[in-house]
Amino acid sequence: MLKVLPIQSKLTQEEICLRCNVKYDPDLLAYSATVDDELAGVCQFKLTDKGGMVYDLAPVKDGFDFEAMFVLGRGTLNFIDLCGVHYAFYKGSVDDEQTERLIKAVGFKKTEEGSYEVDLEGFFTDHCHKD
Repeated sequence: MLKVLPIQSKLTQEEICLRCNVKYDPDLLAYSATVDDELAGVCQFKLTDKGGMVYDLAPVKDGFDFEAMFVLGRGTLNFIDLCGVHYAFYKGSVDDEQTERLIKAVGFKKTEEGSYEVDLEGFFTDHCHKD
């Protein structure tokens, strides 16, 4: 079973980040995804006055479950939106096709400046009717 849950302890967050090969930042919120109780990935993010900042959307080392990572990314964006923050930025590195495909599937769009952003206004209520 796929589960996406907030990470409740900073020690656990640090351990999960290590397993996903990302830098742990104690100032960030984090969600983890598991499939059949096995770690699939981590997402570290924060809420700011400019929008939600997603710093990592990373799979566990030596594994990549696209569906789990997609749900992890969407779950994070939904939380950001529910907190009243209706714009998000992907701040992580996009250094391979797999990562770019994932963040685009989650909803981020590449701007002319090369950043990845998503407008969450109505994203979870009428997204199927857009474009």
